[in-house]
Amino acid sequence: MGEAQYDDVIELMSGVTPHVQAVPPNAVQLDLTSALRYFDLSPYDMVQTAMMRLKLFYGIDSSAGLANNRMLAAMAADASAPGGTTWIRDGQAPDWLRPRPVTALPGIGRTAADTLSRYGLHTIGQVADLSAATLQRLLGARSARLLAERARGHDPRPVVPSEPAAHLVADLVLERDCLDPAQQHRAVLGLADRIGGRLRGEGRTAGRLTLTVRYADRTSSTRTRTLPEPTNHSPALAAVALGQLTALGLQRARVRAFAVRAEDLLPADTAYRQLSLDPGDARARAAEAAADRARRRFGPEAVRPAALADDRHSGSQALTAGRPL
Repeated sequence: MGEAQYDDVIELMSGVTPHVQAVPPNAVQLDLTSALRYFDLSPYDMVQTAMMRLKLFYGIDSSAGLANNRMLAAMAADASAPGGTTWIRDGQAPDWLRPRPVTALPGIGRTAADTLSRYGLHTIGQVADLSAATLQRLLGARSARLLAERARGHDPRPVVPSEPAAHLVADLVLERDCLDPAQQHRAVLGLADRIGGRLRGEGRTAGRLTLTVRYADRTSSTRTRTLPEPTNHSPALAAVALGQLTALGLQRARVRAFAVRAEDLLPADTAYRQLSLDPGDARARAAEAAADRARRRFGPEAVRPAALADDRHSGSQALTAGRPL
């Protein structure tokens, strides 16, 4: 989904309810409380109305989740086939969550999941049955508290109609699962390069970078890092993104999609930059500026990083920009 279409989808959903939160690159969350009263429809019929609008206006076959909080709704949507809706009714959450893997809970990273796995804790139900003291010994107080709440289906976060800050997202959806670490490396390098080019083209810098990896089983891992200094220099962004990829330790993971998200954006002329005495840094930035001019004149594929020169990675790649709604 491109940037323009994503903005159009958000605008279309705003006709259903004013409480629409963007979840880039290709999802939205709706608070239907006021819409149910206004349209006098059941929650299920309201969701079908929203999905029908997406199909009629943009030809999008969406999947949907319906629940009484954001986390459950997102998990239900992930569990739905294209065109389908999963409805977790009040009181059904504990039974619905119980057999599902711990990694299906949003925000539960692989490190925590691996720790739980070593103690034979693989499902959400097993975690929900643990005492608070036992879970704290395994994960620490803060992580244990969050995991215990989510394992019981609790999520107090409201739907927020606007993002706290502007951002840019470059994503790559693969046509088939990718197990090759070298191919995964090239995919993330290409996304970081595209983010850098877009930042320079818009005269902005990023202060934080997030890498999201989605697997064939529809779970995902996310790593976020604050940059040493705000930058739009592609090699600096690539170094951070590739470091995040290495930290995930994917090995032979079956990867379906990647996304690199630049956040904390600032005008480039207001961002600070540490001076470098390395002449190579100045040459690299001069070469980068020349490459940007070539891309503007001859197209985005005119100049590519050397590591991508022979890349034949299959998949569809899109760059989307998000902004406060």
